[in-house]
Amino acid sequence: LDPTVKLVQDNPCLTELITSVLALPEPSPSILSFTLRLAGILAASENRFQHLQQEKLLVRLFGRDGPLNSAVWEDASVRSGWVEGVHSMMHHQPALHFLCDGGGIDVIFTLQGDPSLFVASAASQLLVHMLTFSVESETTKPLSTKDCDWPASAQMIIKRIEDSLQSSSASHIEQSLKLLTSLFGSCHATWTEVLWLGVAKQIETFLTEETVQAQHMLANLLLNMAWSPVFCDTGGSFWPLVTSALEHLTPVQAGPLAVGILRIYKCPQDVRIQALTVLLQPMDCILRAASQTLEYAGLLDESVSDPITVESLLSSKSSCVSLLCQTLGHLEELLSLIHLPVDLPYTSLLRSLMTILQFCNGFLSPASPLGSTISRILINCFRVQRSALDVLAALSAKRGCDILIGSLFDVLLAYLESPNTSPTVLKKTFQATSKWLVRLQELSHSNSQQQQTEKILGDVFLVLQKRLCSPSWEVRDSSLEFLTVLIERLRDQDEFRQSLLSSEVPRLTENLLEDPESYVRASAVTAMGHLAFITYFAPESPVAGNQYNKENTVAKLQEILLTDPEGFPRRAVISIFTKWLRQGCTGQLEDTEQFVSRVIQTAEHDLDWEVRLGGLELVKIFCNQTICQLGLSKCPYAPVTSAVSSSIHQNELLQIFCRAKLFSFLFRSLCDCDKPVGQRACDILLVLRSAFHPVSTLEDSQGTGDSPASHGIAWLQRTLRQGSLAQNFPTDGGNGVDFQDPESMMLALGTIDLKELHDELNKSSDHVEKSPQSLLQDILATVGTTEENEADCY
Repeated sequence: LDPTVKLVQDNPCLTELITSVLALPEPSPSILSFTLRLAGILAASENRFQHLQQEKLLVRLFGRDGPLNSAVWEDASVRSGWVEGVHSMMHHQPALHFLCDGGGIDVIFTLQGDPSLFVASAASQLLVHMLTFSVESETTKPLSTKDCDWPASAQMIIKRIEDSLQSSSASHIEQSLKLLTSLFGSCHATWTEVLWLGVAKQIETFLTEETVQAQHMLANLLLNMAWSPVFCDTGGSFWPLVTSALEHLTPVQAGPLAVGILRIYKCPQDVRIQALTVLLQPMDCILRAASQTLEYAGLLDESVSDPITVESLLSSKSSCVSLLCQTLGHLEELLSLIHLPVDLPYTSLLRSLMTILQFCNGFLSPASPLGSTISRILINCFRVQRSALDVLAALSAKRGCDILIGSLFDVLLAYLESPNTSPTVLKKTFQATSKWLVRLQELSHSNSQQQQTEKILGDVFLVLQKRLCSPSWEVRDSSLEFLTVLIERLRDQDEFRQSLLSSEVPRLTENLLEDPESYVRASAVTAMGHLAFITYFAPESPVAGNQYNKENTVAKLQEILLTDPEGFPRRAVISIFTKWLRQGCTGQLEDTEQFVSRVIQTAEHDLDWEVRLGGLELVKIFCNQTICQLGLSKCPYAPVTSAVSSSIHQNELLQIFCRAKLFSFLFRSLCDCDKPVGQRACDILLVLRSAFHPVSTLEDSQGTGDSPASHGIAWLQRTLRQGSLAQNFPTDGGNGVDFQDPESMMLALGTIDLKELHDELNKSSDHVEKSPQSLLQDILATVGTTEENEADCY
């Protein structure tokens, strides 16, 4: 007996369920939908399909006598279940013929226009699957355009597609174009070209006939075809059609097609140039509109389509902003590519971006009528400003824009200074300015450029001083983030350090540690932490005298960690302390051991689990660095794998770790109510164990069972196994555990089964939530409340 049929015969409840649902005069839509899906899954096997056919179940579910002609078909879940059931069974030819002979093709084509988008999309995907399956399972030789060569089922689908494309119904045309778009995107078999040749002429007319409203769908269709090797590798009529589309589609419709084409390496060069021209046309128009005399050349030598079309779009308030935002988004996408298959005119593009930004803030008075119109439309337009600044930031990585750098900073500084610049646009301006300041430093090699750099930096810090005093907390926050980024990228540059330290920015930043807004306090902490690399940790101070009290700053940060009521500033402090320790700076402040001890004793009792986790990261780095200093590892951050070879080193290490109260923090963290904290603590303890007990096992340590300390360790192991919460943990010395005693901690590392704890902490909750018992409990929980929990139960 066929094992697939045996499943149905051994479980008669399956067919009984289907029969009983079909016997109901008015079945529940959700129950019927479930039955349709179930029957489709069962019928996916050809033998089970035949078995269900003999029982006459499939025709009553999916045929004309089924729910198609009943009132329940009005429910979208039933239509969805029908489509999914058909899709599930469509894995063998009998199912394909059953559907085609029973009029199922007509139903699926109708469902493409279903008011439910889920049903419509599923119907379209089903047709693609059926067409692909029909051709690939029923064809033995390469296809031609003659109908007789296509399998009967495929012929029916293709005929419907061709009829829809030639109909006067816009919705039918759109549905067939969607179907073809999906087909060419998913199937790259050679027969797709044969199908295309049959519809190409009709689709080409959509580009030229203004009465047909299907142009907006052609970009996606042609792009999917362009990515298919069937079309992009052949000459044929495909690329000329792409050229025609770039010419005839509106600039808004052609934009996505143009940027997609520019990403394809196998695209012919003439088509690529044309796509680039389409993309740059709005930018070219902006540049030409800005000057009556055309003192600067535009971006383009010639246009693909009539420039009047673009000009009219930019002259209209309703279309100008959307066209520019779309174009700028496409340009940013291209500039983000590592390898751009085409050269962009970077200098002209930058000039065009500066013009747009000047239009937006009213700093440019164009002489041409078109320029005046565009300027009135764009004034204070946040959307265009943000998009233009994103492209401006991306351009900083490209060569060829250096001659305009002075004018560019004039535009950026105007935005930084203007009270009309919104907080979101200001944030974008800061991001672009930071990238261009890095670029400026790279160019600063001659005396004249150094003077320009110093002037620009002075102007930037002057503006930053004002922004740090802004009444808007978002502006203060963005200003601090900007300062942090600048220090990260430019702290090694003399001009930058001089300009920063001679300004009021460091003092104002320190004042913001007491800002009423927690986000600003957190950003001030981060900025002060990075500022310390210049004011405290630099080999020598770039200015005479030391006006900065480093002990006072560290005390302030430790006070924030201890007392700030919000989590963000405390997280920022622990992050900065970790950064200092990682870069070896804490030894210049005070004894690193005392520093780490003080920080983790504060972090240990913090209510924010991310602060506790940050404290463990601090411990991890401290442990690795300390072990490294004793000559055990060349890399300070590498996990320790070798044993401590010397007992002197062992004792010294243990004493350092015990004095710093590391073990108390680590063992308490194992019982933390937040799982990531326990996991990190266990990882660190395993690393320490591998250092002190490279080959020790639990059996090796059993001989110490009579020592007084071992009783406390046994209690500790039981406590850890029970997973008691940290607040129930006794103080040092309770139950005989002394976390500052090196001998006890050596014993704990060798005795406690940390690997078992590690496995337990890393065990996913799936073993509970996804068990059969859990599923049964969910089902039983719905009894009596079916309506409320029906979806969850299903």
